[in-house]
Order: sequence, then structure tokens, then C-alpha cells
Amino acid sequence: MNLPAPPNFGVQAEPRALAPGRRKRQHRSRPLIRSAGVRFALAYAVVFGVSAFALAFSIWYSTLDLLQRQVEVDIRNDALVLDEHYQLGGLPSLIAAIHDRLTDVTQSDGIYLLEDALGNRLIGNLDTWPNGLNQVNTWYELPVTRDHQSSVALLRAYSLPGGGELLVGRDVTARDKLRNVLRDGLLWALGLMFALGILGAFLVRSLFRRMMRDISTTTRAIARGDLARRIPLTGDGDEFDELATIINDMLDRISRLMDGVRQVSNAIAHDLRTPITRARTRLEDASLHAHSAEDLQSAIERATLDLDGIVGVFEALLRIAEIEAGSRRAAFAPIDLAPMLHDMDELYRAVAEERGLTLETRIEPRLPLLGDRDLVQQAVANLLDNALKFTEPGTVIGFTARLEEAVIEIAITDRGPGIAEPDRARATERFFRAESARSTAGSGLGLALVAAVAQLHNGTLLLADNDPGLRAVITLPARSS
Repeated sequence: MNLPAPPNFGVQAEPRALAPGRRKRQHRSRPLIRSAGVRFALAYAVVFGVSAFALAFSIWYSTLDLLQRQVEVDIRNDALVLDEHYQLGGLPSLIAAIHDRLTDVTQSDGIYLLEDALGNRLIGNLDTWPNGLNQVNTWYELPVTRDHQSSVALLRAYSLPGGGELLVGRDVTARDKLRNVLRDGLLWALGLMFALGILGAFLVRSLFRRMMRDISTTTRAIARGDLARRIPLTGDGDEFDELATIINDMLDRISRLMDGVRQVSNAIAHDLRTPITRARTRLEDASLHAHSAEDLQSAIERATLDLDGIVGVFEALLRIAEIEAGSRRAAFAPIDLAPMLHDMDELYRAVAEERGLTLETRIEPRLPLLGDRDLVQQAVANLLDNALKFTEPGTVIGFTARLEEAVIEIAITDRGPGIAEPDRARATERFFRAESARSTAGSGLGLALVAAVAQLHNGTLLLADNDPGLRAVITLPARSS
């Protein structure tokens, strides 16, 4: 065998693959599990376990791979130095260099064996050539006997130019012990991670079940008629509290809607009973006491007026429901409110003059809006009707419309009795009428319709004190140019 120059002496063969001895476990799904909480907890445990195992395995494998490469680099560098000795002084210099290494206590893990072309041992700390090492420039990890002690060594053989073979290696028993320690530590860590994963899964399942139990208990109570029941909050401010808050807000909304339905039903029964009873009484009286066709016709006409008022109330209710449902939003179109408001000013100015009132109007020349012209016109008309209805002769009604910061503001002010502050929050409810308006004609649906129109256009209706009187303001988002 030849000991070549460093490029040949140190030639690397393809290293054999290190068998890590570990493979990722295949997690089998369990289709028989029906509980959502169990599946959620199992998914958490699987994700936690796989990620923990991947992390631990990568650390274990990287550590062993680093140790392996360090030993290989050490052997390769040592072989290059020995080659330099051989190039300078031949075989005697190589033998002397190996002898120095064998007597150096700092290199107690070094393994050397030099044989001549006939296979005779020249120097080294191995008695015989290791079994199974039959190729040069190839890495071997074999059991060897060194100084009458068995160990495991990483070896690499090189051929000498003058014939013979040089074996250079390192005792890797300590590395194997470290590998065993790391393996045991990995197994213990995996066991701990598995236990923590199971514990975390149970905690997640318990939290999931507690939240679902609170929701189920609340919904069952509501289904039994207990509309006051709400989902308790944990106070942690987490996603479960956020979900509970959203559900509770939804339940509050449903409760308010049901209260509104009950109030509307009661109001319909109360407010419509009188005109229906009056119409029935008039018809009965006419059928019994009418002396002529003219008397009967007059009674029928008065009853028809009462019934028309009832029909008007139902039409207003249906119109409010249609607006709140948003079905009229499909008819939205770009419009300018200024011409329409000027037309209303001319119409109501004449009515105000007939009643001895003054209508002061300030309308800006351009009020662009994306909306329903007819609905906005009806909402403004309702506010003007209320102002005319509740304002005493000789006073002033204000009618202004302006555009400011992309918001259209339509304000109508009067000098009437106004609405008391405690009643303003309920003024937009269907059939609500303040005490000051009990004696006047109306059904209590006007402001409810105005509020519905404003909400349909993503606007608001604000009722404020005009000191005295009422200030009603409709704000609508202006259409961008």
C-alpha cells in the first residue's frame, strides 16, 4: 500500500450513513371518538407530541452528528501530519511520529497501527488488524482490542507508497457513552413530554367542556323560557370571554326584540281597540236608529274613516318593518337632497303660514347622498308634521340642512312642549307617546319610521332639548364625489 501525498492520503470516501436508530412514530387516527372535546384535546396532544419529539430528535441527532464530524476531522488532520513526516523522513520518521503519539498521555484515545507490505506489525497500539476493515480511505466503526481492553473505534486505513498500510483512528467509547446518555435523556424527555401532553390535553378538554357546558346550560334555560339567563364570564378576557360576550349581546338583542314585540302587540291592542269599537258602535247605531239613507251613509263614512286610520297604522308598521329589514337598500341611487328639501320648504311654508307659524329655512345648495329619495322625504315630512302639530301659533320652526365633514345634517326645531329627557330614549319605539302628546292625534309611529330610515342609510336620529321645544337632527353620510 502507498502513502500518497496529502491530497491522496487525506482523500475522503463517501461516509456511510449513520443510523440514528429512531423514527417518527405514526399516529393513527381514532374515528370512533365522537366527542368534540376529546377530538380537540387529542389534536392538541398530537401536535404537542409531534413537535416535542421533532425538537428532541433534532437536538439528539445534531449533537451526535457534530461529535462524529469532529472525530473524523481529528483523524483526517492527524493522518495529514503523519503523511508529512513520511514525506520528509520516510518510514523511520513515520514510526517515530507514531511512537511519540503512543507515549503522549494527552492522546490516550488515539489508535495507530503500521504494517509493512508483508503484513508485519511495525508499530501501533493494536495487536492485529481489525476484522472487517478491508478497504482504504473508508470510514469504519469497529470493535477493537487495545492494551488488552475491548473498545469501539472509528478507523480509516491509508496505503503507503512503499508498500504497507497505516491505520489511524480514535477510541469512540466515550462518544458512545454520551450517545447512550443522550438517548436515555431523550427517552425520559419524551416520556415527560408525553405526560405533559396528556395533562395539557385533559386541561384543554376540561376548559372546552366547561365553556360548552355554560353555553349548553344557558341555551337550554332560554329554550325553557328563562330569557334572563346569560353565559357567565371567567374574567380572564380571553377568547372564551369574548365569545360569551358576543352571545350575551345577541341574547340581549333578542330579549329587546321580544320585549318590543310584546310592547307593539299591547300597543296595537290598546290603540286600535278604540277606533274599531267606535266604528262598530256607529255601524250598529246606524243599523238600529238610522231614519234615512242619508243617516246610514253618514254613519258608514265615519266608520270608514276610523277603519282607514287603522289601515294606515298597519301600513306604517309594515313600512317600518320593510325599512328595518333592509330590502329598500337595493333601490339606493345617487341623489341630491337640496332640490327635494327646497320643494318641501315651499309646501310646508304655506301650511305654516295658514297656522300662524313662521318657517325659517337654511338649506345648502348641494347635499349629495346615496340613498332612497322617497324614504328620506317621508322621514323629513314626519319631523315637519310633528313640529307643526306641537308648535303654538306665533312661534318659529327652524328647518336647516348642511354638509359638514362628509356628513349631511338635517335639523328641525320647534317651540312646542318637547319631549322630557327620560322619554327621549323611548321616543323612537313603536306606539310610544309621551304624556304631553296623549291628547293629540297620532299613532306613535312617526319617530320610529324616521329612526328606521336613518339607520337604513347608516345614519342616526338625535332628539335634544331646544329650550323650549324639541330639536330633531337626522345625520346621514354624504356621498363621496
